[in-house]
Amino acid sequence: MSQAPRATISAIIITKNEEQILPECLASLDWVDEIVVVDSGSTDNTVTIAEAAGAKVHVNAEWPGFGKQKQLAQSLATKDWVLAIDADEVITDALKSSILEVLNNPPNDTLFILRRTTWVFGRFLKHSGWYDKIVRFYPRELTGYNDALVHEKIIEPDGVKKQTLNGDMLHYSYRDLHQYLVKSAFYAKSWADGRQARGKKSSISQGITHALGCFLKMYVLKRGFLDGKQGFLIAVLSAHSTFVKYADLWIRANDSRASKD
Repeated sequence: MSQAPRATISAIIITKNEEQILPECLASLDWVDEIVVVDSGSTDNTVTIAEAAGAKVHVNAEWPGFGKQKQLAQSLATKDWVLAIDADEVITDALKSSILEVLNNPPNDTLFILRRTTWVFGRFLKHSGWYDKIVRFYPRELTGYNDALVHEKIIEPDGVKKQTLNGDMLHYSYRDLHQYLVKSAFYAKSWADGRQARGKKSSISQGITHALGCFLKMYVLKRGFLDGKQGFLIAVLSAHSTFVKYADLWIRANDSRASKD
């Protein structure tokens, strides 16, 4: 008796100027049935690299936020299951094997959680809250992303099951400090945009309190001190980023010229 064919899978990726890690990301997906890339106006070789790898590329330069951009990518996918991956992430062989095992006997009511370890300034962090777990693999018709401008998440339907897969996803988020600061500023602005749109306000004291809390949580509670100097550095930088987003929201309400822009 022949074995039933495995379920099919689409990998979805949103991009902008991701030529550095994208080739490695795409190479780690050479086993999927379809790669969908939604680009938001890259000025480097991102689109060319994606097309050369056989991806279906769609350009949507009118940035709607992370959640809606990923919704668009999923709407262009045609296979049974979705693997949502960022352009600076790489699927390991161990994780690939875990995913293929699921596709051989796929449940229709389960979201799968991937372990992700992030490379930061010379090492993979195993603590600091940066060795995380995130839902990225799911039946295409079961769910999708929410509308969040930043820190988008998969919507979890009532009664859905969740299961963690074996194997890590490697995250090469920051090449250098400059890239970290650029990304951090973008995320802070997106956070403040969302809060401002809902009529929220902030204060400098809130920024200080949340920044201190961020440092203590990452470096002490999440044992960032076990990640060496990189653990200390990322805790300090994360505290700075936390302060900046609250300061940005405060400035918008207290600087008359900023509020007119």
